[in-house]
Amino acid sequence: QVQLVESGGGLVQAGGSLRVSCAASGRSFSSYGMAWFRQAPGKEREFVAGITWNGGRTYYADSVKGRFTISRDDAKNTVYLQMNSLKPEDTAVYYCAAHTGGSWNDPTNFGSWGPGTQVTVSS
Repeated sequence: QVQLVESGGGLVQAGGSLRVSCAASGRSFSSYGMAWFRQAPGKEREFVAGITWNGGRTYYADSVKGRFTISRDDAKNTVYLQMNSLKPEDTAVYYCAAHTGGSWNDPTNFGSWGPGTQVTVSS
């Protein structure tokens, strides 16, 4: 019902910043909480950040708290992840997903996923 596509990934030096975006199509974008996950090769998909449907609350993994900021612009059907003070361990494919309810850090509680965008942080 909601189609998602990420953009803005790329190569950045450690300590640098990058903003990735997720553009949504569909009529119900504003009804969903949204989240960013990431997955490195050979690793499980990991919750990074989430934002409720009305933007009133945000959630962050401990590993990114204070460095990353999630936001949404419902008028543009877009969710963002601003990443500052990037570290090599942030290197992964970043995915956005639409929340269908339940725990935020469980990928099975998300019904729509984008194809991902690669973020690589060099040391």
